[in-house]
Amino acid sequence: MADELIIQQVAEEQYQGQTTRRALYEALEKEVQLPVVSLFTSFVYPVTLEDSDADMLEGVLQKSDLSQGFALFLSSPGGRGLAAERIINICRSYSGTGEYLVIVPGKAKSAATMICLGASIIIMVSTSELGSVDPQIVITEEGQVKWFSAYHMVKSYEELFSQAVEEEGNLQPYLQQLANYDAREIAELRAALSLSEDIAVKALKAGMLSKLPEESIKQKVEKFLSPEEVKTHGRPIYAQEASECGLRVEVRNLDSTFWETAYELYYRLNNYVSSNKVSKCIETKNHSFHASFHGQVEG
Repeated sequence: MADELIIQQVAEEQYQGQTTRRALYEALEKEVQLPVVSLFTSFVYPVTLEDSDADMLEGVLQKSDLSQGFALFLSSPGGRGLAAERIINICRSYSGTGEYLVIVPGKAKSAATMICLGASIIIMVSTSELGSVDPQIVITEEGQVKWFSAYHMVKSYEELFSQAVEEEGNLQPYLQQLANYDAREIAELRAALSLSEDIAVKALKAGMLSKLPEESIKQKVEKFLSPEEVKTHGRPIYAQEASECGLRVEVRNLDSTFWETAYELYYRLNNYVSSNKVSKCIETKNHSFHASFHGQVEG
C-alpha cells in the first residue's frame, strides 16, 4: 500500500526517456536561478498527499544540491494536513537557506495550499489557484461517495443544537435531526479544524509572516482557514487575493518566457499523472519517481 512504498533510485540511463522534461527543468532553473523539484499528484485518480509522498520527496532532495535553496513546482488537489506539515519541514530542512519557494503553475489546493504557506515566496500567474485549507470529510451513503466540509458539518450541528435549546415548544423535529449527528464525531471534526488552522498559522509564523503574532496571522489569512468568505472549499483563491492576505506572492506575466516554460512542464507532468495509471510524480532534471494508481513506486 501507499505507506509501504519503497523509494528506488533512478539510474541516469533510465531517465533518458524524459529528455523533453529534462530540458524544461534546465530552462526553468535558469529563470528562477534555483534547482527545481516537482511534486505532482493527480486530479483524475482518487489520490491525495500522504506520508509516503513526504518520504519520496525526501529521497529526491537527498540526491540534489540544495545549498542555495530550491523551487518546489507544485500541483495537487490536496490531502492530509499532517503530510503537508511534514513536507514543509522536509523542504526547510534540506534547503541550505532554510527556505524554499513554490511555483504554482495550475492548482495547489487544500493541503497543497498549506505547503505554499510554508514557503518564503509563492510564484503564480493570474490563472494559478490556491484554496481553503479547512479539512474535508468523505462519507459513503447508499453506495455513493460524498465530500462534506468539516467546517459546515460542525456549524450545522451547532446551529441545530442552539435552535433546540431556544425552542420552547415541540423539540421532536430537532431531536430527530440531531440524531443524525454523533457528538464524538463533532468533537473530532472540531479538532481537525483546529489542527488545520494550527498548521497553516505556524507555517506562516515560521516563514513569510514571521514578524506578526499568531493571532494577527490568523486574522489576515481567515479566507484560507474557513469557507465563509469563499463560500465553498473548492473555490479558487487567486494571486491578488493571496497578496491582499499579506502573503509574499510574485506574479509572473502570462506572456513571459518563464510562463511559457513553466506551463509546458506543467502540461506534460499533469498529463503524465493523469494517464497510464500513474497518479503521482516527484522528480528533478536528474531523478524521477512515480507512483502508480495501485500504490507501486517506480524509478
